[in-house]
Amino acid sequence: MNLIDRISRQFEDSARAKLAAIEWLVAPIAEAIEAMTGCLLGNGKILACGNGGSAADAQHFAAELVNRFEMERPPLAAVALTTDSSVLTSVGNDYEFTQIFSKQICALGQAGDVLLAISTSGNSPNIIAAIAAAHEREMRVVALTGKGGGSIAELLTQNDVHVCAPAERTARVQEIHLLVLHCLCDGIDCLLLGVED
Repeated sequence: MNLIDRISRQFEDSARAKLAAIEWLVAPIAEAIEAMTGCLLGNGKILACGNGGSAADAQHFAAELVNRFEMERPPLAAVALTTDSSVLTSVGNDYEFTQIFSKQICALGQAGDVLLAISTSGNSPNIIAAIAAAHEREMRVVALTGKGGGSIAELLTQNDVHVCAPAERTARVQEIHLLVLHCLCDGIDCLLLGVED
């Protein structure tokens, strides 16, 4: 095996996947930015969740909003529902793993808040339950999926935003998701700060 060639192919595949995603994703990303900015301007908050690498993405996104992305600005209200080990293990142990996010949404979510639901496959049972809980709380959902959107695509309403990475390979979906999250952070900052360029 030639590692240099293999690594080069990874870079090339990733770049191609992102370039191919542009026409599919720019409009829903813009809609998600507007939804999240409106939520924050209305004193709402963004709750984010995902599993595995998507859990890390949820935490990354919340950190960029609470601290800062690339511009100085006041902290923004965002919470990653993946970080409280006592809550996660308590719910997982006493009830079931599918409720680890939905119970937190029932406790913390308010009408007008936004749920950022991340699932590479679009079929994660606890993300599906989180979306149902968000709808019950009259929250808007921004779903990041891949692989055609899975079951999540069928759950979303007209009020929700679906950002579905047009890729099948998990690594490529997750790489696109990270770029999407950075676009969300940048767009929110630009709208809040009145950046024109």
